[in-house]
Amino acid sequence: MKIVLRIGGSVLGSPPHPEVVEDYSKVVSELTGEGHTLAVIVGGGPLSRKYIESARKVGLSSFHQDLIAIHTSRLNARLVAMKLGGVSSVPTSINSMLLRLGRNRVGVMGGLRPGITTDTVAAILAQKWNADLLVKGSNQQGNYTSDPQIDTKAKKLDSISYARMKEILGGRHTPGIHSIVDPVAVEQLAESRVKLIVLDGSDPRNVMMAVQGAKIGTVVS
Repeated sequence: MKIVLRIGGSVLGSPPHPEVVEDYSKVVSELTGEGHTLAVIVGGGPLSRKYIESARKVGLSSFHQDLIAIHTSRLNARLVAMKLGGVSSVPTSINSMLLRLGRNRVGVMGGLRPGITTDTVAAILAQKWNADLLVKGSNQQGNYTSDPQIDTKAKKLDSISYARMKEILGGRHTPGIHSIVDPVAVEQLAESRVKLIVLDGSDPRNVMMAVQGAKIGTVVS
């Protein structure tokens, strides 16, 4: 399968936890060893949001806040890429990522340009690449009826339609957006109909289980 793996920056940690990077590299290597091709999209997470907050406080525009977030995600992506195969550079466009995936079983990248999150990068790539599956490793077990960190009555959903997910999320892009999946990415995925699985990314083995067909996280279709 052609799999897009979106690793949330909140999963990696701030700064990235070495054991998490190590465990994800093992899972990716196992999946490529089984014949899958993986496009790994890494976010900036809490570290990115800290930089955005500092940029906002010194008066930088939303555009420049986004630029800082992008560079943070690329730094995280470079760490993962170097661990996987010693590649020190990461693609900075969808086309360059597609070229890398045409030559290798795995490619790693971060953000692209101001105005879109790494969730949306993953969604665009999934569409352009005709991916079979997009897996989002987050800091939650899946999608909920509302934010479980705020609402104690929030219920986890085993499956959900893109239409329903759009209703729950709503909103538009703002620098450092912190949502289970960026609403713009959901819109993109709804159009392309790429299957999405949102799961707890704190244990990289969950990704392996999802690819193997285990009932885990939330399936969005």
